[in-house]
Amino acid sequence: MTAQLIGPGGPFEVVTEPVGGIEMRVYKDRFHSLREVAAIAAAHGDKTFIVHGDRRISFLEFSRLANGVSAALRDDFGVDHGDRVAVLSANNPEWCLAFWGTVDLGAILVGLNGWWKNDEILYGLTDSGAKVLVADRQRYERIADEIADGAVPDLEAVFLIDADPAELATPVDRGDGGDLLHRFDELTGSPSDDQPSDPIDEDDPAVIFYTSGTTGRPKGAVSTHRNMIANLQNTVLGTVAGTMTGDGAPIPSGDDGGPAQPAALFTSPLFHVSGCHSTLVVGYMGGLKLVMPEGRFQPETALELIQREQISVWATVPTMVWRVCEYPDRHDYDTSSVKSVAFGGSPSADELQRKVRETFPNVRTTTNAYGLTETSSVATAISGQDALDKPTSVGQAVPVVELRIVDAQLDDVPTGGTGEVLIKGPIVVQGYWGKPEATANTITPDGWLRTGDVGHLDEDGFLYITDRAKDMIIRGGENVYCVEIENRLVEHPAIADAAVIGVPHPELGEEVKAVVQVEPGHTITEAEVKDWVAETLANFKVPAYVDITTERLPRNASGKLLKNVLRGEGEVSFAETM
Repeated sequence: MTAQLIGPGGPFEVVTEPVGGIEMRVYKDRFHSLREVAAIAAAHGDKTFIVHGDRRISFLEFSRLANGVSAALRDDFGVDHGDRVAVLSANNPEWCLAFWGTVDLGAILVGLNGWWKNDEILYGLTDSGAKVLVADRQRYERIADEIADGAVPDLEAVFLIDADPAELATPVDRGDGGDLLHRFDELTGSPSDDQPSDPIDEDDPAVIFYTSGTTGRPKGAVSTHRNMIANLQNTVLGTVAGTMTGDGAPIPSGDDGGPAQPAALFTSPLFHVSGCHSTLVVGYMGGLKLVMPEGRFQPETALELIQREQISVWATVPTMVWRVCEYPDRHDYDTSSVKSVAFGGSPSADELQRKVRETFPNVRTTTNAYGLTETSSVATAISGQDALDKPTSVGQAVPVVELRIVDAQLDDVPTGGTGEVLIKGPIVVQGYWGKPEATANTITPDGWLRTGDVGHLDEDGFLYITDRAKDMIIRGGENVYCVEIENRLVEHPAIADAAVIGVPHPELGEEVKAVVQVEPGHTITEAEVKDWVAETLANFKVPAYVDITTERLPRNASGKLLKNVLRGEGEVSFAETM
């Protein structure tokens, strides 16, 4: 079925075209900007698009509000094509409106990690040169003093989602007589049927999402309109093909016997590509009802929403699935509406898949996917019978993506051989914002993304990830780069050397462990190590386990840490010898 869909003349026909001077596989028929996606989405009319607490927003209402945000940003606050609008907030409708209002204008949405500490947030704002910030009160108040002191000089306006500026303890003088702080509803006060009309090229940047780097500072990965639309089409094609083959979630029936509106539980953070690119954008185009829990994720809340809103699709990180599947009272809720559970971000255990089918009786198989921020979400996916036959695989490449497995010299290894995973296609980001050297080190001149992940391909083209990216831990779907934590640790006067590794965890996938070598004549406790990291880095980066030693940490002749030794493993892995 899939071959028919992507073959010559099919609705998803794949052709080869130059993209930025590089030949690659693309869909022949495609949108050329996210604005075109938004125009189609408005046709869903009065169907419910977003559910958040007591709020229910239809597609048409959302479209008109988003158009109003575009107009207000442009006309009242001077946001032009290419300007950056940052969002620092929990998931809510305002985040979504800020996104569509920004990208429809041709401006660039900067998604800031809502779990970052103050220094990380301020870095993201200054690095991106954000002109506007949309924030919820809880997160803004953490950086209010620094903003007032001019720590983000390019910032011209802050829109508070859930607070009046007069309520804040820290006043802000912009210095030119204008107000810096505003209510978000200043952007939504004039809903409109008219979209912006300024030209947008498909290779114009759409978003900047930050991913931690091995130098210790986050890097802003730039997804273009082309990148995000390619991911959208890949997802739509996978859904259509799965329905046709019987491997995907069946389309539910409505009360009138026709197809019912599918409903998705929206628990992935919007500052992740899984939340923004693969849920918000896909849901808007596809007519999904997106149900957002309020506040922190709680399994009982998720189950209540599944039952009340008749959730049919849940795509999230394995950690959240584990928590629901192990919730003692899960069988007190009706979960029969759920037909599809998908997850990515960390390896899925056979036990998790068994628990999913036990908790959600109408889920035939689970879906797993592999991708990075740098691939604008999904690069490979597996579901249906393939997921049962190859439970340790992350699937085959989506239609417009090519995969290679290479050795340290970037030469292809034989089928089945282990090496670094390389990815090419229109989903690969343009590069890192303002970091040409980092971009050149990650994306080859002929367009191949060096993932740093180690794996192999079988004879059928299914990918297996056998080791995570060098110096990276995936904890509950969050990328944690070891070097960033190690750099912080060795700044402590009592720590001579430090190594950070991942240790398995049944729910989170991996947890952070630090091994620290104490300076002669000094002492330090486990609690002091954790507090030191927590002062400047997000809580999910704070080591859960700390080993303290006076012995030198194992390093090879070139000075690289031998983390395989610290893990109790044998020979040095490929990733450590690069």
